[in-house]
Amino acid sequence: MNMWKLIIALLAVFSLATVIYVTVRVHRFSRIKRVAEKHRLLAWLLSLVPVAAVGLFALINTFTMMVVLIHLFVAFVICDFITFILRKAAKRTFGYDAQIAAAILLTVIYLGLGWFLAHHVFMTDYTFRTEKDLGGDLRIVAIADAHIGITLDGEDFAAQMERVQETQPDVVVIVGDFVDDDTEKQDMLDACRALGRLDTACGVYFVFGNHDMGYYHYRNFTSSELRQALADNGVTVLEDESVLIGNRFYIVGRRDRSMRERADAAALTQPLDKSKYIILLDHQPNDYENEAQSGADLVLSGHTHGGHIFPAGQIGLATGANDRIYGVEVRNETTFVVTSGISGWGIPFKTGTCSEFVVIDITSRIGNH
Repeated sequence: MNMWKLIIALLAVFSLATVIYVTVRVHRFSRIKRVAEKHRLLAWLLSLVPVAAVGLFALINTFTMMVVLIHLFVAFVICDFITFILRKAAKRTFGYDAQIAAAILLTVIYLGLGWFLAHHVFMTDYTFRTEKDLGGDLRIVAIADAHIGITLDGEDFAAQMERVQETQPDVVVIVGDFVDDDTEKQDMLDACRALGRLDTACGVYFVFGNHDMGYYHYRNFTSSELRQALADNGVTVLEDESVLIGNRFYIVGRRDRSMRERADAAALTQPLDKSKYIILLDHQPNDYENEAQSGADLVLSGHTHGGHIFPAGQIGLATGANDRIYGVEVRNETTFVVTSGISGWGIPFKTGTCSEFVVIDITSRIGNH
């Protein structure tokens, strides 16, 4: 938590610096300069309009406002740099009006695209083959990081589950961070009911993520109520547990890394029949070495949101916080898949990725012969 306090403090300082920097730059706009000749205070107030508009994002949350401010700062720096290069190349001066307008327009376009990528849920398909006998093909739908409330409320999530149903999945897995610290109870209940309406051959399975238990305990339901709502809707919660489904394949659910105690991946798979296909669910993708040695065939994770806001994912990868940000990786005989999530935490933009649910088809060569 000390690290998060440091990050928040740095964001606050940077945001304040951005307010000053952008305001000073906008003050150079020609029309504002003309106003300043007679009304200096009014000119400064007009210069504050762009950052005041950004301040409206605080109605969503403070982090969103900070993210928009940072992108506005970066856009101004980029436009400053381009203008500097043009001045050197053309050996003449350029006015500030176009530069200021370009920086604001660049921010609006970039974050507008980020808003669309966060709110529009794509469907991503993967197909893998196994030498193990599955008794036929298997279709898995993996959903992670719904964080119910930021881009999807309960009804929105239910609409996405109708799309999931159209794929005719054999099994659906929820790979953590289903709810968030500020999710409303009614939205949680509506989302659980949507899972209960899914018609699958093999059921719906759930593992907890780091947000599902609630960090600050100010939401209007408890983790016990979440468990009960899931159980009431036929969802199987796995906490360091495994289940054999139809004598065809296993689903192993790990406790999240944020929890005080959890079993090793190898300990969870040790008693299992390794001739059967093993699917391991682990919210955070940061134990690849051990999971690759565990005998699991497929490991499904979320948590990273595919990077969410560029370059946050790359920083997490470089610091070792995660083994992968997004997509597919194979180690030994284990295939790892990280989904960018059907939503994301806190910030209703995705500039490093998009929102998605994942459809995975496992082709059993033996079962098809």
